[in-house]
Amino acid sequence: MAISPKLLNEGEKVVVDTRTHVKALIFPILMLVLFLAIGTYVQVKVDQGVLTNGAWILVAVGIVWFVLRPLVIWATATYTFTDRRLITRTGVIVRRGHDMPLARISDIAYEFGPIDRLLGCGTLLISDASTHGTIKLHDIPRVEETQRTLNLMLQKIHDPAAGHDDGA
Repeated sequence: MAISPKLLNEGEKVVVDTRTHVKALIFPILMLVLFLAIGTYVQVKVDQGVLTNGAWILVAVGIVWFVLRPLVIWATATYTFTDRRLITRTGVIVRRGHDMPLARISDIAYEFGPIDRLLGCGTLLISDASTHGTIKLHDIPRVEETQRTLNLMLQKIHDPAAGHDDGA
């Protein structure tokens, strides 16, 4: 579970707990390959101590900024739906959190393009009753399944009779 149990209220149950799809790491992986290729090329072709060392320093800075930073951001961002609320946590140095009661959510939709469909992820669009509009959670894995699960949960919250089967 990506979210700490300390963040849950008494009796609260996690329904969906996820982070951004690993698709978010494709660009950082490509950048890692590119930076290592550049560093290796400079070392093999130029072979001058100061220039080669300078190139490797630039490669290291590029790897930290374009590879490690996105990896840490991906690893520390979580989206959790409990039976009572939506909990989002993002940030590394400055942690940001947002909690929204499920009763405020008026609609949950999703959108995805061809690459998202291929990878099995998409954007979850959460509309609430406030003036804030729509919250977009990008690159959610199994977005269709998540949307169906959340719609069932919302239906039970907004129409408690719909969640019970009287056997009639």
